[in-house]
Parts: sequence; structure tokens; C-alpha cells
Amino acid sequence: MSPRRVRALCCWTCLLALSLIFLSRGEVAAYPDDSGYHLLRKIPVGGDGAWDYLTVDPAARRIYLSRGTHVMIVDEDMGTVIGDIPDTKGVHGIALAPDLGKGFISNGGEATVTIFDLKTLQPMSKVKTTGDNPDSILYDPATKRVFTFNGRSSNATAIDAMSGTVVGTVALPGKPETPVLDGKGSIFANIEDKNSLVEIDAKTLAVKHTYPLEGCEGPSGIAMDTAHRRVFSGCSDSNKLAVTDADTGKVIAMPAIGEDVDADAFDPATGLAFASCREGVLSIIHEDSPEKFSALPNVKTEFGARTMALDVKTHHVFVVTADLTPAAAPTADNPHPRPQPVPGTFRILEYGQ
Repeated sequence: MSPRRVRALCCWTCLLALSLIFLSRGEVAAYPDDSGYHLLRKIPVGGDGAWDYLTVDPAARRIYLSRGTHVMIVDEDMGTVIGDIPDTKGVHGIALAPDLGKGFISNGGEATVTIFDLKTLQPMSKVKTTGDNPDSILYDPATKRVFTFNGRSSNATAIDAMSGTVVGTVALPGKPETPVLDGKGSIFANIEDKNSLVEIDAKTLAVKHTYPLEGCEGPSGIAMDTAHRRVFSGCSDSNKLAVTDADTGKVIAMPAIGEDVDADAFDPATGLAFASCREGVLSIIHEDSPEKFSALPNVKTEFGARTMALDVKTHHVFVVTADLTPAAAPTADNPHPRPQPVPGTFRILEYGQ
């Protein structure tokens, strides 16, 4: 080999080594300008009722859908309804405990949690919560506890998932929204009416920290990059995605997203954070590094598709909506009425690359 080719080979070797060093320090490979996400299919589900959270079980290939007074279960691959769990008044969310073979449903309208069998989809029992309007719900496999975040009483209820008994209550500094686990014993949850983020010890049930989310109004959806300790809070009233350092509580980025976000997700395999927005867009943010975040073009969905679930196995995103009637006139009891779904038009929209 000539001296010139030897020098060239050495240069390329050095460049490769430097690239590996930078990547090992947390840098992620550059992402294309377009995420490539697009509509893969529409899954007609039908049925009556409004909706809130949806939950994907990637292993069992199921999608759980809250429908106001019942929970519908859809086969993710076939797109067919395979079950329905009744008597869940004011249902908000569904949490799954595959290691225990159980599922848990937060029934906001009666302040209870329905426990059901994941195999048969049959209800097993109900547990009374210690707060009013249990909304979001979370299962922590480390403590074997289920947590409901009670919207009207500013607290959270901890339930032993094995025995189905309440083990404690966490007093919170305001109205809680969606929670997320950090994998190290803590739960992070948005406090919607205080524009803040709380960290809760899942074992002791103590609030460890309360962090202000400056510039983030109405934090709702939440997700986390547990490897890099970054919490994503969707700011529904300011159309931003607040990125917080979980260890310091400092907001390090706030990229723009669509209007009226209600759910967030993070895919560790791709470094993409998702925010589903009522206006009819899926906003996508790429984590270039733990300190830098780039907004990719919004993906058009449909109006009302505000809640979302991510299948981390296929990397597909699911949102739900329906045809909607115009909102009613405001009243004293309901100053901000929402459009109502047309019966039989409820559907799942699946997006992927």
C-alpha cells in the first residue's frame, strides 16, 4: 500500500473513532427532515360513547379503549373488537400488569378501580379510591402497586395490585394529570392547574420534588426518556412540549407542537417524542442529544384525535376520533362544552413509517 493510501486510511480511522466518541457521549445520529410517519390504516370500531385514554399491549397485540361507560378491546393485528368490559362509569384510563395477569380501569364517575383478568377480560372486583374522579392510572411493576391520579381531590391513591387493597394516599399540590415511571423508584406527574411537575417516591408515597414548568401552561400528557432522564410534558394551553431534566428539574427545551395536546409518548429506539393534538395533528420531536431537540413536520391526523398510544414493538402510533357534532351553547355548569361524537363513527387511526 502506498504512503498516500496509508495516510488516507489513518485519517478515516481517526474520524470514525471521533464519531464513536461523540455518539457515546449521548449524541444521536442526525434524523431526516421528515419523520416518514404517515397513515397506515383506519380501523372502524363503532359503538357509543366518548373516549379518553387508550392503551396498547404490544406483547398481547391488543388495544384497550375507554368509552365513557365501558372499555372496548381490539385485536391490534386484525383490527376487530374482541371484548368489552362493562360498568366502568366515567372511565378514563387502563393500566396493565402482565406479570400479574391483571388489568386496572379508573372509573372517574364513581371513584373506583375495576380489576379484570387479562386472559378472559372478565371483571374480578372493584376498589374504592381515596379521591374524587380517578383519572389517569399507572401500574408500577417494581412495587406491584397501581396508582390513580384523582383530578378533583388533588391526590393519588396507591393500591396493592396483588391484593386489591388501598395502601395509601399521596397529597398533591394541585390537579394531577398523566404520570410516568422513571425506572428508578420515582413517578413523575404533571400538575395541570399549577403548571408544575412533581416527583413521587413510589414506595414511601412521599412527594420528593415539585418543579415549576415555566412557559408551560396546562401540562397534560407526559412521557420520559428514562436512559437520559428527560421528562416530556405536553403544554395544552401554550402549544409547547416542555423537556425537563429529571434530576435537576430544569426545563432545557420547549419546542412548538400542535394545539391542545392531550397525550405524549417517547420511543427510545428512534429517539422520537410524539404529541397528539386535538386540532388534528401528530407533532413529532427528535432528541438529537439530551440537550438538543428538533421539531419535525407535523403529521396530519383528524380533528379530535387528542389521545394516543405507542406500540414500542412496531413503533406505530395509534390515535382515536369520531365524527363530531357542533358543541352546545355554554352553560354555568358547562362553560366549555365540547363537540359530541356521532354514534357508530368511532375509529382508530394507525401511523407508522
